[in-house]
Amino acid sequence: MNSTSTVVVTRRSKSLADRGRELLGRFGVHLFLAGFGIIFALPLYWLFMSSLKEQSEIFKVPPDLWPVNPRWMNFPDVLEVIPFWTYLGNSFALVVWSTIGALISNTFIAYGFARLNWPYRDQVFILVLATMMLPFQVRMIPMYIAFHQIGWLNTLLPLIVPSFFGNAFYIFLLRQFYRTIPMDLSDAARVDGANELQIFWSVVLPLMKPAITTLVLFEVIFTWNDFIGPLIYLRDNDRYTLSIGLRTFFTLYGARWDLLMACSTMFTLPMVIMFFFGQRRFIEGITLTGIKG
Repeated sequence: MNSTSTVVVTRRSKSLADRGRELLGRFGVHLFLAGFGIIFALPLYWLFMSSLKEQSEIFKVPPDLWPVNPRWMNFPDVLEVIPFWTYLGNSFALVVWSTIGALISNTFIAYGFARLNWPYRDQVFILVLATMMLPFQVRMIPMYIAFHQIGWLNTLLPLIVPSFFGNAFYIFLLRQFYRTIPMDLSDAARVDGANELQIFWSVVLPLMKPAITTLVLFEVIFTWNDFIGPLIYLRDNDRYTLSIGLRTFFTLYGARWDLLMACSTMFTLPMVIMFFFGQRRFIEGITLTGIKG
């Protein structure tokens, strides 16, 4: 009886020791990640704090981690020196339509590569992936000439319409996620009399929320931050997006670092908020797209 009790106590002590090591390991990992998170968040913190400082405080040595007298008027002052709401409206319209085009085109194209059988499917998919090796600089001049010929320069159309014709990276991303969905679901729907469009809309697409969220985040962030595209195709000030407007502000008021920081904060904040609310789906979509090759 005593030996049995000793064995039970020994097992319990080992179990407690294992749990302690496991908790200590998790604490160490979380502490390590928290430290890296703070390091990566420092530029955003510094940007926001600088937007609340006066010009003389920004370059003060040693710097103040918090402004002595927060100057919230920097943000309204920005709205007075540049047509911020015009730039914001243009950027919003560009992001919305580009995201809609990316969703419609890439979900259908990737579905065809992942769930349908047709001749030379894999070879065509390899060809699509090969286009990812062509940088924008290679396509820039031919696209500019084409859009000039059809009279689309100085409009948002050259920035929106290409998103309706698919993107190799998004096609690859969605195709990998489609392949994680069992074909038995589609076969069962076919037995019930559903056609391919009904299967896509009612069976497969509802299971694609993480991948679709990932696509939306990628497209919104890329379109919002795009500088070279609007710079090439847009000419009039009232058609500029925020990325070009920020550059214009720097050209005209580069010496006003307080207003420049406030303008940069307003430009960055929407993307930070969107990623904060969509990060769970985003990470899930990125993780699951690598399950099947």
